[in-house]
Amino acid sequence: MKVLLIIPPFSQVNTCYPSVTQLTGFLISKGYNAVSSDLSLNVFLRIFSKEGFKKIFESIEIKDVNDFYSERILLLRNSYINSVEPIIKFLQGKDPNLAYKIVNEKFIPQGESFENISDELEAFGYFGIQDKAKYYASLFLSDFTKFIQKNVTEHFGLSRYAEKISISTPVFETINREVQRERNVIENFIIEETDKIIIQEKPELVGFSIPFPGNLLGALISAKFIKENFPQIKIIFGGGYVNTELRKLQDSQFFEYTDYVTLDDGEIPILNIIQNIENPNRNIFVRTFILNEDKVEFRNDGFPQNIIHNELAPPNLNGIDTEKYTAITELLNPMHRLWSDGYWNKLTIAHGCYWRKCTFCDVNLDYIGRYSPAKASVIVDWIESMIEQTGKTSFHFTDEAAPPSVLKEVAIEILRRNLSITWWGNIRFEKSFTLDLCRLLAASGCVAVSGGLEVADERLLKLIQKGVTLEQVAVVCNNFKEAGILIHAYLMYGFPTQTEQEIVNSLELVRQFMHLNLFQSAYWHLFSLTVHSPIAEKPDKYELEILSDRNNPFGNNDLAFKTKLEIDYKKFSFGLKKALYNFMHGVGFDKSVETWFDFQTRKTTISSNLISDFIENQKVDIKENAKSIWLGSSPLIKKINNDYSEVYVSFNDLDAVWELDPISADWLKSNIQKCTTENHTYKEWVNSFPYDNKEFLLFTQTEIWEEIRKYGLLFV
Repeated sequence: MKVLLIIPPFSQVNTCYPSVTQLTGFLISKGYNAVSSDLSLNVFLRIFSKEGFKKIFESIEIKDVNDFYSERILLLRNSYINSVEPIIKFLQGKDPNLAYKIVNEKFIPQGESFENISDELEAFGYFGIQDKAKYYASLFLSDFTKFIQKNVTEHFGLSRYAEKISISTPVFETINREVQRERNVIENFIIEETDKIIIQEKPELVGFSIPFPGNLLGALISAKFIKENFPQIKIIFGGGYVNTELRKLQDSQFFEYTDYVTLDDGEIPILNIIQNIENPNRNIFVRTFILNEDKVEFRNDGFPQNIIHNELAPPNLNGIDTEKYTAITELLNPMHRLWSDGYWNKLTIAHGCYWRKCTFCDVNLDYIGRYSPAKASVIVDWIESMIEQTGKTSFHFTDEAAPPSVLKEVAIEILRRNLSITWWGNIRFEKSFTLDLCRLLAASGCVAVSGGLEVADERLLKLIQKGVTLEQVAVVCNNFKEAGILIHAYLMYGFPTQTEQEIVNSLELVRQFMHLNLFQSAYWHLFSLTVHSPIAEKPDKYELEILSDRNNPFGNNDLAFKTKLEIDYKKFSFGLKKALYNFMHGVGFDKSVETWFDFQTRKTTISSNLISDFIENQKVDIKENAKSIWLGSSPLIKKINNDYSEVYVSFNDLDAVWELDPISADWLKSNIQKCTTENHTYKEWVNSFPYDNKEFLLFTQTEIWEEIRKYGLLFV
């Protein structure tokens, strides 16, 4: 059986969403003919082409255009048409020398996205020609995206389509009207690209992975076309949006576009569906909605339910052309750029979250609540497999929160295999992230992490059961900073019981974090109550009254609510985001934080040096069983005289020489060499020291030991 797995429009254009490649890898490992298709990317490239621009311009009635920037684009239509394909090729890395032409500022027609370009460039200092050209080219895409939104459909975005109509929609009829209406030029591209891939691959089963609300309408338009023109093909809907929003699906209209709707990890559900199709007498389903006599029925009668994460096959990119992905520089902030600039192989170190206690989080969903890590050796096998398939060595670990213990072993395994990769991922600010561990991660290729500080308040951190303190976050962020690793922080405001004073205080703490360069970027989220969170189970504990129905026939996720405090949290949004924008540009740190708001509010009660005090007062304790890692070369000893020897070691960026007595020099060399073994620990360094423990303690306070530790001796 031929199985086609599709990412519907629109998702990231710089990298492949990992769900389809993971499922493709699984099905191929089971002997099935499976292939992935990034329909989202195909449609994006169709839009941003010479032919695509021509069709979009032809679809617009000039008399209906009534804003200055759209009129300007129409006047410059030939320039846009002639520029688009060279710009896309440049952003795909196929014509790097075009950068010289792009930065000339005459080649690219400039619209509203270019208005504040000088401020942005100035804030981030000198940029090389390639970076500047990427930014200009990305602004070109942004301009035309706005043009489409104003004159073709407001639904369009580079990484989403009709997102707003799909979020927590209680009945399907609202969305169905959008599916049934006359198609616009963007949606015609979706249909035409669907037709191409179906004719090319000739599948018997098509699976749509719908990760976000902004992928739903694109999936429905594509599926409708398949149903009408290839009725023999069976269709499956699954993915993050389905898993989150449609767990109580009862709306039979939805099944006009699909035959099956699966929940949670897709491997076992899709395997059972395939086996049912191959054997009509078989009727076993796992976590699957079907239509039975015009009624929606949920079936979950198969076994096993899931595959242990460690036993998964590596992702398989059969059908995916990684050379077509398009890097976009939406913001010049170095940390922000990671999301959209360049191709990232995506992997998950562990299924679910090892903490799974945060009260605002969807911990009741399987993808968070069921924790299952893979072994380091297996993860690095996957890494090597993806490098072989793509030729690319950049990785994004997409865990909810990558466990420090597994990251440590992965880093050691990467170094053991002499792999050279670049990676980043999501973490919790655990105290386990010591400076030594952060330096180990950096040595293995880690360039950035993202994690949640959320409400940035001690009382509220306890209330949400985050499991971290402000001091802990400050120390951990400083450890990452010292290791040269960038940090993005997720921030939250409007959490139930949060006072205005606590909001102002949280902004002051964010100011301190960013002024100390502990965060390079961050983002404020307004608290959203979801049906799958612990808060929704015990609203009284958080002084909430839930106003929404939780048993809608279609979407069930976001819940309307009111709080006893009755604070208008939304009024803080502009001030919080304005302050953060300025902080990320390195300005505004000297302003009192209450002045960022356009209304009168309280002054902060937080000490202006609270975070710096946390960092200065941190203590470093090394556990006896901590594994020793050496990042430098094997030592070379040169005897000077009977009293002194010189120990030479080399690193990528420097050479070091330490003068010790001959006995201590031999001890140092011996222990460094033993670091290559599996179980050499800090205790063995102490016990093997040629003098007594008191002397070892004194030695650890010397400049030589400080340099040894600084340059390459880690205990993790």
